[in-house]
Amino acid sequence: MISVQVYDPAMCCSTGVCGPDVDPELAAVAGWLHQLKESGVRVDRYNLAQQPIAYAQNSVVKDLLQKEGINVLPLVFVDGEIAFKGAYPDEATRQAWLAGAKTGQP
Repeated sequence: MISVQVYDPAMCCSTGVCGPDVDPELAAVAGWLHQLKESGVRVDRYNLAQQPIAYAQNSVVKDLLQKEGINVLPLVFVDGEIAFKGAYPDEATRQAWLAGAKTGQP
């Protein structure tokens, strides 16, 4: 089974629809992750403000935060390997991954 882990920076919510300003990128990423889950991908998403222990328990995330600071977030892993650092995948990449997930290979 393919797995995707997202380590977000600290924020009030991961959907992007909280507070007075909606972040369209966060909303798009949340929708994409939901679609990946429905395609059979294991998706884990962590928010630094709500789940700091997950960041400390992952040695790669912990080391990157110590060496490069908070600007390294978000981190996106696919099958345990870093796929994106400091940014979310763009729309074209998200769509390609979704198409790949439907065939078993993002």
